[in-house]
Order: sequence, then C-alpha cells, then structure tokens
Amino acid sequence: MPARHQSRRRALQILYQWDMRQPLLSLDEATRAYYASLYSDDYEERPSWDEFTDKLTRGALEHREELDALLDRHSQNWRVARMSFVDRNILRLAAFEMIHTDTPAPVVIDEAIELARRFSSDESVAFVNGVLDALRRQLQRS
Repeated sequence: MPARHQSRRRALQILYQWDMRQPLLSLDEATRAYYASLYSDDYEERPSWDEFTDKLTRGALEHREELDALLDRHSQNWRVARMSFVDRNILRLAAFEMIHTDTPAPVVIDEAIELARRFSSDESVAFVNGVLDALRRQLQRS
C-alpha cells in the first residue's frame, strides 16, 4: 500500500479527471483510466489498488453536497462551483478526510497545502490553508 501522501495525490488526480469530464465519465472509469496511465507511464508493473485513495475519492463524491456547502460557507467570496478544478478537489478531499476519518486536522491541512503547492498556484496555497483552517475551527467548536 502506498504512503498516504501518495494516496492523497492519486485521489486528487482521479477527482480532477472525473470533475473535468463529468457527467460523461464515472468515478470508476476515471479511476481505471488513472491506474492505466500509471502502468503505462510510471511503473513496469500494474500498480495495486489503493484502499485509502478509493476511500477518499468515493467519500468526497458521496458527501459532495455536504462538503461543498461547508466549503462555500468558509471560502469568503468564492463558491465551490467557481473555484479551479484543482482547488475545489483539494478542498473536497481535505474536508472529507477532516470530517469522516480519524486523521488529525493539522495533518490534513498540511497535506492539502502540499497538494496545492504541487498542482496549483501560490495564491491557492494561502486560499486552501485559510478555508481549511476556518473549517477546522468550526469543527473544534462543534
């Protein structure tokens, strides 16, 4: 099983592909296409299915309405629908992990910031940090 950092990166890439091509592409098709691209580009052997990646992608989509409503509430002057594909999926994954897993919020936020650094812009790093920190504070109060 890959490290959780790699699982989060995979989950982001799968959700990005799904988000770009929905409703024409199902999550299962996006997942198969992603793993097929790994096989052809990065690995000599077909990579094994990753349980944590699957948990994150399925969870983020199953709870998308709930997560998007929370993210809309905590992202000042930005609706999830208007965010970049990368930023909104980083936020969805992180919000799902923060709410529905036992991963500590600071770890989730740090990982999301690393994804934003790698796949988005400098402005996105600060944006992702701010939104997730506001969500973390709300969850602590609850």
